[in-house]
Amino acid sequence: MTNTSNEIRSEITSDGNLKISLEQVTKPEPKEGEVLIKIEASPINPSDLGLLLGPADVSSLKVSEGVAQMKVPEALMRSVEARIGQSLPVGNEGAGIVESAGKGAEHLIGKVVGVAGGAMYSEYRCLPAQSCLIMNEGTTSEQSASCFVNPLTALGMVETMKMENHTALIHTAAASNLGQMLIKICKAEDVPLVNVVRRNEHVDMLKDLGAEHVCNSSEDDFMNQLVESIVQTSATLGFDATGGGKLASQLLTSMEIAANKTATEYSRYGSDKFKQVYIYGGLDRSPTTLTRSFGFSWGLGGWLLTPFIGKIGTEKFQELRKRVADEIDTTFASSYTKEISLEEVLLEENINKYAMQATGEKFLIKPQS
Repeated sequence: MTNTSNEIRSEITSDGNLKISLEQVTKPEPKEGEVLIKIEASPINPSDLGLLLGPADVSSLKVSEGVAQMKVPEALMRSVEARIGQSLPVGNEGAGIVESAGKGAEHLIGKVVGVAGGAMYSEYRCLPAQSCLIMNEGTTSEQSASCFVNPLTALGMVETMKMENHTALIHTAAASNLGQMLIKICKAEDVPLVNVVRRNEHVDMLKDLGAEHVCNSSEDDFMNQLVESIVQTSATLGFDATGGGKLASQLLTSMEIAANKTATEYSRYGSDKFKQVYIYGGLDRSPTTLTRSFGFSWGLGGWLLTPFIGKIGTEKFQELRKRVADEIDTTFASSYTKEISLEEVLLEENINKYAMQATGEKFLIKPQS
């Protein structure tokens, strides 16, 4: 049995280079309450790219002797100052088989578990047993690989809606794996959902899934589509995966127009109906642009999964985790366009592909390949 483990590392040097490499480390040993997981599958999510690629300019990519390098623009070096000179392991989530366990966790040996413990682009990972999501009998590591980030984010959006007294949702980049999960959740819970996509084929795909309201942001009448969908759903809460550009502003403006269509009297301060948009992703790296045409009753903020979990408490979190395990091959099923080994993470053609964060293009890393 091997005593080493290979893992992907990302480092930014003081001279402005980002390096991605495959490093060999000592295979960890589980302590009391811990398990050693043989990682069999781990996805490349947009949330992973912030560490893996950072703010580097992918067009400057060069791969030599198994190390990928690219330049970080000088203007962006200050934003990564805290990580300069550190070789950091990458990968938010994944799944595998428990190979060994410390005292008190022996019952997990041989079980397929999903985990979101960081450093998942690795052959082996040692983590507390309580952080593992034990999958149901017959569930594979490939099915379980994306059991945390997307499923719990989609569930978190619906729970946030309930906690903040909204009754319907708007979601951008809705053709993504996460977006498809959200459609299924909202259908099951009878929550009105407005989906925003960028391509006609995505409109057809989501309608085939059962989505009722799908708006194409690349069409000339996008704002009319969006307003009409909001009128029909009364949506006052949006989750924006793009982050940059004008989309968040368009969501707020459309909600304001929809609210004014049913207003009984005019107010120069705009509608008194509160409108909220949360930015939870950064698919568009340009500045967020707001055109103040949505009155004064509105909010724009960031949304992250980890703080949300802290808000809902342990009991609710466990309830959501159980739902994910029970519906991992239905509601929360993920699809992948390409499977790659750890070594193939460093190939130029793969980096250029997964760096694009294209909707419907998802890579799965198989560390044991």
